[in-house]
Amino acid sequence: MYHPQKSGSFASCFLLLLSFLLATTVAGHAVHPVLPRAALGMGDAASPFDMSQIYLTNSRWKENENRALSYLKNVNVDRLLYNFRANHKLSTQGATPNKGWDAPDFPFRTHAQGHYLNGWSYCYASLKDTTCRDRALYFVAELAKCQANNKAAGFTAGYLSGFPESEITAVEQRTLKNGNVPYYAIHKTMSGLLDVWRHLNDTNARTVLLGMASWVDARTSKLSYSQMQSMLGTEFGGMNDVLADIYLETGDAKWLTVAKRFDHASVFDPLASNKDQLNGLHANTQVPKWIGATKEFRATGDTKYRDIAANAWKFTVNAHTYAIGGNSQAEHFRLPNQISNYLSKDTAEGCNTVNMLKLTRELFSLSSNTTSSSPSTVGSTSYFDYYENALLNHLLGQQNSDDAHGHITYFTSLNPGGRRGVGPAWGGGTWSTDYDSFWCCQGTALETNTKLMDSIYFHDARDESKLWVNQFIPSVLDWKAKGVKVELKSTFPVGETVDLELSSPASSGEAKEWSLLVRVPSWVDGKAEIKVNGEVVSGQGTPGTYASVKRAWKSGDKVSVRLPRKLRTIAANDNSGVAALAFGPVVLAGNYGSEGLSSVPALTLSSVKRVNEIGLDFTATSGGRTVKLGPFYEARGFNYNVYWALK
Repeated sequence: MYHPQKSGSFASCFLLLLSFLLATTVAGHAVHPVLPRAALGMGDAASPFDMSQIYLTNSRWKENENRALSYLKNVNVDRLLYNFRANHKLSTQGATPNKGWDAPDFPFRTHAQGHYLNGWSYCYASLKDTTCRDRALYFVAELAKCQANNKAAGFTAGYLSGFPESEITAVEQRTLKNGNVPYYAIHKTMSGLLDVWRHLNDTNARTVLLGMASWVDARTSKLSYSQMQSMLGTEFGGMNDVLADIYLETGDAKWLTVAKRFDHASVFDPLASNKDQLNGLHANTQVPKWIGATKEFRATGDTKYRDIAANAWKFTVNAHTYAIGGNSQAEHFRLPNQISNYLSKDTAEGCNTVNMLKLTRELFSLSSNTTSSSPSTVGSTSYFDYYENALLNHLLGQQNSDDAHGHITYFTSLNPGGRRGVGPAWGGGTWSTDYDSFWCCQGTALETNTKLMDSIYFHDARDESKLWVNQFIPSVLDWKAKGVKVELKSTFPVGETVDLELSSPASSGEAKEWSLLVRVPSWVDGKAEIKVNGEVVSGQGTPGTYASVKRAWKSGDKVSVRLPRKLRTIAANDNSGVAALAFGPVVLAGNYGSEGLSSVPALTLSSVKRVNEIGLDFTATSGGRTVKLGPFYEARGFNYNVYWALK
């Protein structure tokens, strides 16, 4: 069984923490203020910027953000509070209860609300949208009232949920039979509160969150190791993730102890030994645990945690992932490399891809730290090549761009003749709605489409000597530490050129030396071309590497990156004769209108032609007829095909 121990590499961080805590002891009582995360966790070379320093500009991504923002600003907040208030014996104030997965009789009701808190927080952080801020603050204040009424409701101090605390007793005793996953729902609320605390500096959110964490500690401390491991057989979200994050925010070692109780040995042990035993596991149950493992590595320095997360990513991406970056069929992992045998209506659950992106960005940060060994090669683009693929080809098109509120699909079907917004009834069967759905994927999509800016740029937080550009989403970065703004302009992925323009306030316009590292994706045809102020930079542009330019940058400098593309195939792991088509990063889909398909159609690869040099429209011959091809992320309102039998 896996029992983490502190490693020697953690010694310096531990001593730093110890000295800090000793210095903050007053009258025999330890004080636990919010500490800089770097003072507690393993330092990374590449750290993401705070969302407040980045905003999107006009693009296909910005349109997704706008639709999500519209929904978040219009959804009825009191309806979202209904189950919390009812469960904690407070007035529902005449609000109408929701339907679907937030109906008053749905087992894990209130699982979605944490995602609304995430989304409101992100929109305020990046956009300074005061409506989102006020909604988040109001919601948290009302949650505080619910939590404060626990005695009258018959609950233990700190408990907060839309279902009774007896559900926790049932999951502990393994008698739960109604399909509830109570800790999964509780994790979502805690994650949302953490973001409100971080991004809005709301003390209410901190108080409610720490009250919930104390309640978790009290419940789980009474269980034996075997009882706890048995309970972890029921989906529990990322409880280890949020509790380790609380430790990294507060410096209180108690929360790290609680986080470790959620280390699921039957899943972690094989991964620590580099074994793929994912077959048959409910996919999205696992990924949040792996994200938590990265946080536990930061907190402890124990390399087993890092290995667990990195091996899980490697197995999932290389052996269980479809061409569009999504994984799982009917929400479950199948045997490794079984792709063509599972092209069905219930492939690529949205939640799982969202969480894989979170895991990816954490692992990129860890792999960039050259002071420690890493399962990936430092400087490789593999992490963000995957991130780009999954975001562009799965999640961007998961949202309905014809809907002002940006509703989404649960699964993204990859069966021949699939169609977005149509699928198994238990997975939604159509696009989500304002008040009748509340699927897990609806909540995670709100997160995705309100934090599209969070992984474009990374910086070396240790000395601000490097700036990574990992995605090519039009945006503006305000790099406050350097006194410079970076604007990324591009029509990517329609166009192949990415431009970066630097500007500085007059007061800090002097030249400053640092290194710009731009991802050159592995799909680039030949070599990328890098220009600074019109001059070609030699020795850079190899696909799968970061182009690095170190110089004294000044206001007005311009960098141009051309990323040549070509048509390529992405073969199914289990059948090289079945493949998806892509042009550069863009997976293409055939448009079959209302026609149904009974099997994977044949396609003559030599017949694929680009309609013109501008745009992403193609034609091909399939079954003796011409089929139109276009970006899969825009495939909506018609039956499509992604995988082909190549001729």
